[in-house]
Amino acid sequence: MNILPRVGSLIFAAWLACFPIAQAQESRSLTNTAGKTIQVKVLSVTTDSAKVILENGATYTIPLASLVPADREALMAMAASSSTPAAASTTPAAAPMTPVSDGGISFEVLNTAVGQPLFGSSSLWETAPEEVATRLNWERESRTTISESYRSYPPEEYRFLGARPYSASLYGEEGKITSISLVFANKGDTYASAGRGQEHFIKGQPIPGGMEGVRALMDYDTELIRTSLTGLLGEPVKQRFGEGESRVNVERWDWAGHAFLLSFVEDEYVSLAVQTTAFADDRGNSAKVSDATIRERVRGSIERRDNGDVVITNIPMVDQGPKGYCAPATAERCMRFVGIPADMYLLAMVGESSAGGGTSVDRLLSNIGTDIKRKGRSFDITDGELKMRDIKKSIDGGIPIIWALFSTDEFNKVANERTSSRKTDAWESYTEKVNAAAAAPGLTPDDSTSHVVIIMGYNESTNELAFSDSWGEKYLERWITLPEAEQVSQNRFYIIGL
Repeated sequence: MNILPRVGSLIFAAWLACFPIAQAQESRSLTNTAGKTIQVKVLSVTTDSAKVILENGATYTIPLASLVPADREALMAMAASSSTPAAASTTPAAAPMTPVSDGGISFEVLNTAVGQPLFGSSSLWETAPEEVATRLNWERESRTTISESYRSYPPEEYRFLGARPYSASLYGEEGKITSISLVFANKGDTYASAGRGQEHFIKGQPIPGGMEGVRALMDYDTELIRTSLTGLLGEPVKQRFGEGESRVNVERWDWAGHAFLLSFVEDEYVSLAVQTTAFADDRGNSAKVSDATIRERVRGSIERRDNGDVVITNIPMVDQGPKGYCAPATAERCMRFVGIPADMYLLAMVGESSAGGGTSVDRLLSNIGTDIKRKGRSFDITDGELKMRDIKKSIDGGIPIIWALFSTDEFNKVANERTSSRKTDAWESYTEKVNAAAAAPGLTPDDSTSHVVIIMGYNESTNELAFSDSWGEKYLERWITLPEAEQVSQNRFYIIGL
């Protein structure tokens, strides 16, 4: 199947979807900021949109911000006259943000162009992360004493600047937003699996046209986002952004202290980040977190429980979504825990992940090893059996372990049941059950379920380890006995330490 005609029709359909307007007046042409023109009859006009009827009889509501200035002014003049009935504005009144020098674009106009209530009456950088996430309907992904994040894998019809984001995330620290990131067409999500969490091992249907289809969608998304932002904020500035192996070329637009950074990485992804203009001016070079701060963070993250559990808390969650990005997501979690900024999509690029996922952990972490060490942290790869003394030494030091294993259905079933029993059974009864399971483990490895998780805890008296999958908060902490874990282990471990 040839994807290109379909993409062409998608572009035209998406452009039409940008038009809210009208009722039967004289036919006139309207041109959007992408330079596309259609014939319509205007039905009604509000302060921010217009309802129109097309030549085929279909009606649409078009944001005025999506039109060229001349057409916006003409429609507003129509609303002020009796030629078209004026409808009530669909945008709630709010105090405008401080005008900017690029034409005084208000947050209401920008939200209309974005298609989502991204901005309120104050800067993102002065707003609580949860407030904006609630406004956008993005679910909480992680909350620790250090940071918080929210992420959405939106439905197919969701749009942001006219394009479909496959992943949308918001990050915050100390009660303030630090950045927002949206990833559009990309080699991972476009070849998404049949589900999330444990179901991500089930392969889904790839997009028609293979990687050529992905490339066409990437080109489409890039042009759509670029055109939308340029129509509002003018021509972008090109610059390099990021550090080390994950540095990329971006196009940048600034508005009221916010930098919009559009990145197109060939055969990888299209992304849009919203950062502070100060961080963008510094080209994404983050300050090194001091060794003293990280050591204090690590010490403060060791939790010792009355039942003998010792676990590392404050490891941020990253939900890999419906794709095989367990290695990039897990690496991001461990890097952020020791103060190194990271993003799983950039890490997937560095690790040369295949379409739909599948990453060599050795390649990924070896490629970014220099960046890890440049930030003053260590990186080690070890082989061997799972031994309690090794796990205990690392966890007692506040350092999680990335563990390569075979995440089989039976393994997950046992881990889920065991974790549930820990919360409901009397401890003595639970201990008897665990001892019996450890004495006669019955798990079998399966090469098709290669996976990595974080070992983040242990209980020496029950001979158990605690591990964390990058599948969302539900999988933040699960338990399995050491003999059972050994049966599905690949005997390969990776440690990003101090």
